[in-house]
Order: sequence, then structure tokens, then C-alpha cells
Amino acid sequence: MDYKLQMVGVQPHLEMGSLHDQSVHEFDEESLFPPQTDDQKTPSVNSVELGALSGSFPVGGSKIIRNGVCRSIKTVVFSNKLNLLMPFGPLAILVHKLSGHNGWVFFLSLLGITPLAERLGYATEQLAFFTGPTVGALLNATFGNATEMIISIYALKNGMMRVVQLSLLGSILSNMLLVLGCAFFCGGLVFHRKEQEFNKATAVVNSGLLLMAVMGLLFPAVLHYTHTEVHAGKSELALSRFSSCIMLVAYVAYLVFQLKSPKDTYVPINQEVSQNGENVDNDEDDGEAPEISKWESVIWLAIMTAWISILSEYLVDAIKGTSDAWDIPIAFISVILLPIVGNAAEHASAIMFAMKDKLDISLGVAIGSSTQISMFGVGFLH
Repeated sequence: MDYKLQMVGVQPHLEMGSLHDQSVHEFDEESLFPPQTDDQKTPSVNSVELGALSGSFPVGGSKIIRNGVCRSIKTVVFSNKLNLLMPFGPLAILVHKLSGHNGWVFFLSLLGITPLAERLGYATEQLAFFTGPTVGALLNATFGNATEMIISIYALKNGMMRVVQLSLLGSILSNMLLVLGCAFFCGGLVFHRKEQEFNKATAVVNSGLLLMAVMGLLFPAVLHYTHTEVHAGKSELALSRFSSCIMLVAYVAYLVFQLKSPKDTYVPINQEVSQNGENVDNDEDDGEAPEISKWESVIWLAIMTAWISILSEYLVDAIKGTSDAWDIPIAFISVILLPIVGNAAEHASAIMFAMKDKLDISLGVAIGSSTQISMFGVGFLH
């Protein structure tokens, strides 16, 4: 009994002691570490959203974009002395609105289109760094002839069929004679101690296409001037349309062949094929690199093409008035003046590559442009 009472007396003391110790410990914890509220334990949604937004939008993003735009404008617009002629384009529009003098409108439009055609070729060359040589050559030939095609389309809309025919003929002759002749001459001046060589296969293919184009243009003309039509006025038109379709199909087949052919089909003279089938250039690397990015090239191509189309409309509208006011034959304007302006890009590119001993590229630019005009341009506008 005494033992039980003693145990019963001790147990309340133990329970009271444990409760007392627990209260002391809780008091110490509460005094040392004050309780945190729910707002302090979990970060707020607003702070997380602000952190995400600040991470996704860099502070200097707008400044980087602005610097990139300024650098691109400086590279494209202010890097060439020929661009000093660019203000003549808006001046031509201003003269047309104020005075309407066709002679000055034509002259100023001609001067304004010249640097635009050259910059169009420059943007195409920059884009060719990202597309490869085959697609780059195709783009160069296509956008190099964009000026002539735009002028021809506006002339065709105005019913000036003779201007279209003469300008296309003048473009072919300008590329084959003036551009290629200047390239050979300048290349010979720089490399007068050696013989410049070119790949015969490329020249043979382009010459064959040009011969086909000549035949397609010659047969309807022979039928017209010999008066040997079976059905007067109908046989000539039918043969002309048939020739146009044949030339378009042949040019498309030529493009497919170029894009699908192996890389070593046309190996330049100054290159040799390695065992792996890759072209190895014997010359030292020129260290050429694109000056603007791919999307900058695309944007500048769109801007230059749009501006050329605007000036071409004023140019075509002023051709007849210029011929009457300044007593200049329309044939001279169409065959000589318009092709020289339109071929400014090809002229500069062909001479530049010839002076670097890259005669294959010069031939590709000059003859390729003539091939595209004769096979595609004539067939498309016929």
C-alpha cells in the first residue's frame, strides 16, 4: 500500500514536471523564433510574375534592336558611293507632281533606279552566303533581272509592246557584249601575266540554251516576214505561243537539273575534287563573310524591289514624252539606256569576280542573266 501510494504521488509530480518543461521549451522557441505568417512563408504571385517578366525581357533589348537597324542601314545605304544617286528617285516623283516635265522625270528616275539595282544585287549576294552557291546563283540571276522585268511589266500594261521587245533584246545584248566584255577586259588588266580559264561545260550548257532561245524567236519572225503562213495572222501567233511554252519548259528543266545535279557536275578550273567528293579550292581563302544577316538580306530585297517598282512606273510613263521633248528615238532608250540601268548589278558583279580570277562566276552572272531573260523573260511576257 505504501509503495502504491508512493508511486501514485510520484506520477503527478512527473506529469506536472513534464508539462512544466514543455511549457518552458515552447516559450523559449516562441521567444527566439517568432512565428511566420502565410504571406512570409510562400512568395507572392506578383513577385514570381515580375521575376519571370524581368527574365524574359532584357533591359537592353530595344537598344540592341536599334543598334542592329542602324548598323544594317549604314552597311547597305552608306557603304557605296553610287548610293549618292538615291535621292534622285524621290526628286523624280517631286518633279512629276510639280512640273510634269517628262524629260526630267525620265532622267531623274533613271539615275534613281541605278543604285537601287546595284544594291539589289548586293543584297542577293549577301543572301547567297546562307543558301549555297547553286541557289545563290539562281537568286542572283533572278533578282538581277528584276529591274528589267518590272519595267517590262509596266510597259506592257501601258500597251508599249515595242518598248518591251526592245528592252528585253537590249538586256540580252548588254549582258552578252557589254557586261561580259568589260569583265574579260578588267580581268585581263589585273592578271595580264597569266591566262584566265573557265569551265567549258557551263559555257556549253548556257550557249545551248541561248541558241534555243534564238531559234524560238527567229522562227515566228521568219514566218512573218516571208508571208508563208497557212492561215494569215493565226499561224504566226500559234507558233509564237508554242515557242514560248517550249522555252519556259526548257528553262524549268534547266533549273531542276541545276538544283538536283551532283555538286561535282560543274567543277571550277581552280578547284579539284578530293577523294570524299568535296571541292577543294587551290587558291587561298578570300576570307569573305556576310556583312548582313539572312533576314536583313530578305528585308532589303523586299524594300529595294518595292522602290524600284515605284520608280519604274514613273520611268515608263515618261518614255514617250522624253522621246518627243528631247528628240531621242524610243529604240535608243529601250535598247541602250534601260538595259544599262537594269544590268548595273550584273555589271558590277561580273567585273568584280573577273578581277578576282573567278571567271566561272563572271560567266555565270553574265550568260546566266542573258539565258534567263531570253528563255524565261521573253517566254513569260510573250
